[in-house]
Amino acid sequence: MKSSIKFNKVTERLPKHLHQFIVKQPYWEYTAQNQAVWRYVMRMNIDFLGKVAHESYLEGLKKTGISVEEIPKMEGMNRILKDIGWAAVSVDGFIPPNAFMEFQAYNVLVIASDIRTIDHLKYTPAPDIIHEAAGHAPIIANPEYAEYLRRFGEIGCKAISSSEDYEMYEAIRLLSILKENPNSSSEEIENAQLKVEELQNTMSELSEMAQIRNLHWWTVEYGLIGTLENPKIYGAGLLSSIGESKKCLTDKVKKVPYSLEAATQNFDITKQQPQLFVTPDFAHLSFVLEEFANKMALRTGGLIGLQKLIKSKNIGTIELSTGLQISGVFINVIKDDNNKPIYFQTAGPTALASRDRELIGHGTDYHAEGFGSPLGKLKGINLAIEDMFPKDLEVYGIYEGKKTTLIFEGNIKVEGEVITGKRDLKGKILLISFKNCTVSHNNKILFQPEWGIYDMAVGKDIISAHAGPASVNSFKNLGEVSATKTHKISYSEEETKLHKMYQEIAEMRRSEALDFHKIALIFENLKIKFTSDWLLPLEMYELVYQSDTEIETEILEYLTQLKKNKRHKQLITNGINCLTK
Repeated sequence: MKSSIKFNKVTERLPKHLHQFIVKQPYWEYTAQNQAVWRYVMRMNIDFLGKVAHESYLEGLKKTGISVEEIPKMEGMNRILKDIGWAAVSVDGFIPPNAFMEFQAYNVLVIASDIRTIDHLKYTPAPDIIHEAAGHAPIIANPEYAEYLRRFGEIGCKAISSSEDYEMYEAIRLLSILKENPNSSSEEIENAQLKVEELQNTMSELSEMAQIRNLHWWTVEYGLIGTLENPKIYGAGLLSSIGESKKCLTDKVKKVPYSLEAATQNFDITKQQPQLFVTPDFAHLSFVLEEFANKMALRTGGLIGLQKLIKSKNIGTIELSTGLQISGVFINVIKDDNNKPIYFQTAGPTALASRDRELIGHGTDYHAEGFGSPLGKLKGINLAIEDMFPKDLEVYGIYEGKKTTLIFEGNIKVEGEVITGKRDLKGKILLISFKNCTVSHNNKILFQPEWGIYDMAVGKDIISAHAGPASVNSFKNLGEVSATKTHKISYSEEETKLHKMYQEIAEMRRSEALDFHKIALIFENLKIKFTSDWLLPLEMYELVYQSDTEIETEILEYLTQLKKNKRHKQLITNGINCLTK
């Protein structure tokens, strides 16, 4: 992240590991044609969406500082967003789902800095600033929806991914980048498409992250609100897509009531959606989110939660019934005959925490090789260690300087000399440390004296399991920025000349000083050298519209000729109609 990026009161709260995803908005790279694309899409959207979008949309555009005339600057948006408790940062395309959700949890809107090309004006498979700024930001101005978004991020960033999820993320990221880049070869796109399809066909059971990503898609990205018969649009993907925003309200797209079933409904990001979910109101979104959260390992814990973390192969956290939190990469669990976890193990750097704060002396430097501990009650003793008072601990030989043998119900045996313990603020014991300690399960050695001090976690149950560390400061290299970067489009000398012509027309519009002779010269040049460009003559026609000049008639006739190309017909028609209203 470049040091020139300015932080405000909202973004200053972001944990440091999220900084790596933030990029400086490359405003200087936007061409005059990019600005014209933004302007066209926004004019069309406001004209149409004012009638069919949720009532928060138009007012939200004003509240979030989004102009029709030019691509928004991140600094300008942030000056206005801070008034509603939010902020925006610029990123390079898709970022990992957990990171995306975590930004949301901190009231920060992630905005892809690139903008769609003129060839993908109706719909782009890649995230772009039209989708992010003009799609997401306006609805955030609605307080109920903003709180849903924040809460979604808070819960979503704790969802456990599978190892397959990251591979799928990288494949979709590459495909979206290639599809949006006009310089990509058909072979590159086809190979990337095949990779995505191959991964989709071989994916095992949907992970928590895959399911919550589905919920995000069918609400935040492609949600409808109201009744099945007469829904309104609030999803950013629909608000930023000229073609799909119209099609989605027709009978060609099936409408179903929004429910928990949306979590298992997959989607194809590169195609328009054949089915959409309709929520009656924003409150119902929060209801379904809580329904889903109640099924997550975050709230259920147990063996299943621990197994999800092992399968994820990523940093995760379990919380024990004492409140002790163990964060690391979990690799093993031993269970008893009743399918109850009796021992867990991490590999590599591990950190211990309580109430999301790292325990002093128990960071990743100390537990650099991993951590393992028994779970449950001691055999033949009804009282769990965590519920013992000092006198109980003394009775069962658990006090400083005492050589003791603890045998747990699952036959985990801990033999060693008690050194000390750690308690929380309420006095509940969290950790017991031993020296000269051997830990075993039946005949298998799990820890031996020469390995050093053995720290035993105290807790009879796993009450929670989630992705990421308990303390955001415990791991220095948390998260990973994709090595696949968004391709910077290289323009030919002729394309650069075209962009200069766009710039000249834009400057005339801004200054309101029309030079009909200059417009005529640009128009003649355009007809000779850039016969496939339809947006610049439309921009020119807007300038000369109702001027009762010869050039007005000539440009309109030229646009009529260009409409013979089916790809451009509706776009040109919509642009002209917008002027005549």
